[in-house]
Amino acid sequence: MNTRRKFLQKSLLATAGLSMPTLVTADEFFRSYGRIPASDQLNVGVIGCKGMGWSNMSALLKNPAVNCIALADIDQQVLDQRSGDVVKARGKKPTLYKDYRKMLENKDIDVVVIGTPDHWHCLNLIDSLEAGKHAYVEKPLANSIEECQLMVKATEKYGKMVQVGQWQRSGSQYSQAIDFVKSGQLGNIRLVKCWAYQGWMKPVPIKNDSAIPAGVDYNMWLGPAPKRAFNENRFHFNFRWFWDYAGGLMTDWGVHELDIALFAMGASAPKSVMASGGKLAYPDDASETPDTLQAVYEYDGFNLLWEHATGIDGGNYGYGEGIAFIGNNATLVVNRGGWEVISEKDNGVARTEAIQKVRPEGNALEKHMENFLQAIKSDDASLLNCGVETGSVAAINAHMGNIAFKTGQKIYWDQEKSLFTNTEANKLVKAEYHNGWKLPQV
Repeated sequence: MNTRRKFLQKSLLATAGLSMPTLVTADEFFRSYGRIPASDQLNVGVIGCKGMGWSNMSALLKNPAVNCIALADIDQQVLDQRSGDVVKARGKKPTLYKDYRKMLENKDIDVVVIGTPDHWHCLNLIDSLEAGKHAYVEKPLANSIEECQLMVKATEKYGKMVQVGQWQRSGSQYSQAIDFVKSGQLGNIRLVKCWAYQGWMKPVPIKNDSAIPAGVDYNMWLGPAPKRAFNENRFHFNFRWFWDYAGGLMTDWGVHELDIALFAMGASAPKSVMASGGKLAYPDDASETPDTLQAVYEYDGFNLLWEHATGIDGGNYGYGEGIAFIGNNATLVVNRGGWEVISEKDNGVARTEAIQKVRPEGNALEKHMENFLQAIKSDDASLLNCGVETGSVAAINAHMGNIAFKTGQKIYWDQEKSLFTNTEANKLVKAEYHNGWKLPQV
């Protein structure tokens, strides 16, 4: 009998009511949960440990049957910091790697958490699947439509569990809002609005190229991205605002909001997309991706409007981010703070009952991880709240918005061919790999 299939039978029950700080000491942990038999444990390795990679690992460590036994990162300082965090949490130092491919040779690793920049996700995931690992991969799924399609194909081929980091799918307010949208009480929904207004984002100051920091394998960080001199602006968090590595707010926030919108509306691919925007807030800062963007998606029966803006928080309905389903009877607005229904009125009489804001229950990221672990335990990908195909739908739609912006045209999607009808747009569907790295073959 494969005892790893039952490793969560007891621990998931404990975790369901678990409320722990992000990091507890090893002594506190073992006093609470004791020693779990090795056969019931799940061993995890992390690729990319600085930001969300570590947040994801911390959420997994809320489960007493999960161990972090390996860390891979191109920055030695990050490796040392996170190694210390693991020791503090569990009392045992993980094995450290500068090259994730060496980590994947470790047969004791069951699951890989991928927290690298977007341009690495495809290679990291497919290599992990080939090595026989389950994987949790950060959003957006990939940095191109072609990579998204390959990652779905690879997951089907290798049969492992892949959860995508669109954790809003596990938030109670989103599931409640989706149920209400599907109930029909809003009436005919002809428009959905998704937005992310980011007041905290200030100009990225222009900096000169500089020496590579000590302990950083910069060539490995670049990987398949174009070769260029080291610049602090492009490293760690700010990689999001440069086309070589990511797609700006359209893919960074867009995948979260588009995912909920499309799932609630039962849609996956638009008929057409057009977009307009640019660097309108901070035209002279160092970033490349647009700080202001509107994209209009045409689906069967409704339009969807995406918009983002930096430096301001005053978004639709008074919310800095969210999704609004606009129906003939009422509008439902949902975001990370909860959901509410705003009724339309006829002669002062509400067409449907207004609902005051309903707040979320629990920690959505932790619930997302519990869901991932349950799918592994059950060996059932249908249990995943955000499997790889779901992640691909959100990422592909977000990339479509960027492609429409780059072409400056209204572009049309051929669902059967999984391509645009526009030659210029189709060139942007493809992934470009450099420095000897090759697009994976599946």
